Amino acid sequence: MPSTNTLNGGAPATIIIGSLIFSVVAIIFSAVVYWRIFSKAGYKGAMGLLMFIPIANIIVLCILAFGEWPIYRELKYLREQVVLGDQYSPFRQEFPSSP
Repeated sequence: MPSTNTLNGGAPATIIIGSLIFSVVAIIFSAVVYWRIFSKAGYKGAMGLLMFIPIANIIVLCILAFGEWPIYRELKYLREQVVLGDQYSPFRQEFPSSP
C-alpha cells in the first residue's frame, strides 16, 4: 500500500529554498541601503559592509552618529572660503547693473 507522505515530501525543501531566497534578497537589500547611507554621509560606500560584522557594526554606527561627517567638513570649508571672498558664492546672485 503506497504511503500518502510521498506527496508532501517536497514541502520542507520548498520552505527551505524559499527561506534562503528571502534571506539572500534581504541581505542584498540591506547592503545597498547601508552603502547609500554611508555614501550620502561622505564616507566610502564600502564602509556600509561593516554593518554585517557583529562588533564593528556598533563601532561604525557610533562613528556615523557622533562623528563629523566628511560632507559637513567640506561644507564648512567651502563656507569659510566664501566668507573670506576667495571663491564665488553659490548663495549670492549677481545681477547686471541696470542702465
